[in-house]
Amino acid sequence: MVATVARTAGFRAPAARRLVVKVGSALLVGPDGALRRDWLAGLVADIADCRAAGQEIVVVSSGAIALGARRVALAKGGRASLEDSQAAAAIGQILLAGAWGQLLEAHGLVAAQILVTLGDFEDRRRFLNAAATIDRLLALGVVPILNENDTVATEEIRFGDNDRLAARAAQAAGANALILLSDIDGLYTSNPATSADARLVERVDDIAAIQGMASTESASGMGSGGMAAKVEAARIALAAGIPVAIAAGKPDHPLARFIASGHGTIFTAPEAVGARKAWLAGRMQVEGRLQIDAGAAAALIAGKSLLAAGVTDIAGRFRRGDAVDICAGGVAIARGLVAYDATDLVQIAGKRTDAIAAILGYAPRSAVIHRDQMVML
Repeated sequence: MVATVARTAGFRAPAARRLVVKVGSALLVGPDGALRRDWLAGLVADIADCRAAGQEIVVVSSGAIALGARRVALAKGGRASLEDSQAAAAIGQILLAGAWGQLLEAHGLVAAQILVTLGDFEDRRRFLNAAATIDRLLALGVVPILNENDTVATEEIRFGDNDRLAARAAQAAGANALILLSDIDGLYTSNPATSADARLVERVDDIAAIQGMASTESASGMGSGGMAAKVEAARIALAAGIPVAIAAGKPDHPLARFIASGHGTIFTAPEAVGARKAWLAGRMQVEGRLQIDAGAAAALIAGKSLLAAGVTDIAGRFRRGDAVDICAGGVAIARGLVAYDATDLVQIAGKRTDAIAAILGYAPRSAVIHRDQMVML
């Protein structure tokens, strides 16, 4: 199988020593809420083939809420309320993990379950802990199965979709490629369900140019996020130099089919920033926003640090070391770890560096956000 793996637009799945594969609810669970076990067995066979060829595979698997909702007959697939979603996830996760474990075991492979929340990847120390766990499991020949811990996650502190979780997992795993198996075969120029002129976008070299094409709606109504979440996931992964593919997941043996044909949308990866900056670019929560003037924006683009003189407005109650977005013209152009509390920064915004000591009563830091603690978006 791997000898004929697709090489579309520089995306080389077989050459990826570590490959992250994301599987959505609409693929794992049928319209009746039951597990598509035969389909999953085919995907597991694909994974086993990749493992036999020497690849390390990480799986990000949805489906717990849908499976749990069916087991206890919850309305709206378990999504009628946050409490229903949490209860359905608690019931369904054991069913989901059991299915993965049994099918992988039939191929002589061991599965490991990793349940994460947004905070596990937003906090740098916890991110590194997760990365170390994934790395050790892969070294042992185990297939890690990740999912969001929906039983404890709330609306305020959750990924909300497993596409972005998969991108963060790919960063943590040090993956060489990320494949998002979807109920649609890629990104289209318009909605293919309603437009006869819709064309598949086979290659994306500039992700900023296609942001408006993606819908937030899930085609099945079972999952969350839609194509917009997949594009955002691609942005997160690309920051770490990880190429991304969106490929059709509905057919049998979807991973093998993509590997053989390369059919889908490929996001080519630019040169990666450093690991810390890639983690920072992928953060989904920031504590504030700084508006800057045109001169400061030009300086940031040229690779310089942000000085207080370029800050025109401040929003948020952040503390030194928190992540904030840096905005020009109302658009976030960078993200960084701020060197001042919000209360101090309010006093020195727009001021020259040589005036700051007198205002604050202590020696100022060299920059509001140093270039080494900043990443352009």
